[in-house]
Amino acid sequence: MQKELRPFLFIMEVQIESSWKALLADEFEKPYFTQLVGKVKNSYQKADVWPKGKLIFNAFEKCPFDQLKVVILGQDPYPTPGHAHGLCFSVKEDVRPFPKSLNNIFKEIQTDLGIDVPDNGNLERWAEQGVFLLNTVLTVNAHQPNSHKTFGWETFTNEVIHRISTQKENVVFLLWGSQAQKKIELIDQNKHHILKTVHPSPLSAHRGFFGCKHFSKTNEILTSKGQKPINW
Repeated sequence: MQKELRPFLFIMEVQIESSWKALLADEFEKPYFTQLVGKVKNSYQKADVWPKGKLIFNAFEKCPFDQLKVVILGQDPYPTPGHAHGLCFSVKEDVRPFPKSLNNIFKEIQTDLGIDVPDNGNLERWAEQGVFLLNTVLTVNAHQPNSHKTFGWETFTNEVIHRISTQKENVVFLLWGSQAQKKIELIDQNKHHILKTVHPSPLSAHRGFFGCKHFSKTNEILTSKGQKPINW
């Protein structure tokens, strides 16, 4: 366990991608963040926590702030051991079957753009094109959804969303489900583009996610602003 803990602390204190580190340096110094680190550290010592330490900030690592042009918001990481690796909705290459929400995302892309369902669910390929795949809570105990919801992560990720809003322009925010849509108040709608619908989970996908065409709409917005579309 100590072997897992060291890289986690190293990442929390030092190893976050340089453009994000510069943007958020003051946030890491605030008292709430110190308390957050303590709570998460304690959880890693006592429980099976996902993602593993070196991947907590993987969404930041794979999508530098200066390259960001699309934001997709999730809630907390997949609690199934071996699934979460730091990007919302994404799973490691060897995970089969895909989580149901991710499978529904791929179905909508296939209907919307005619792109076949991929052979793996690792969405780092999106992140590397400027899609920031942010969970609003960055850690979770195995088999216990929302187990770290009260730790203070949302104070941090709300500030991340706010700074994206204030310091960038023409970002496309994809807000799926009521929890993601609560973040609208953090986003300047005069500067950015918001696409919203229900969550892609099996409980709600048939009530509006299927047929939302968010992927083609995102590319239309990006193209209209002179930006390269995403290869979904």
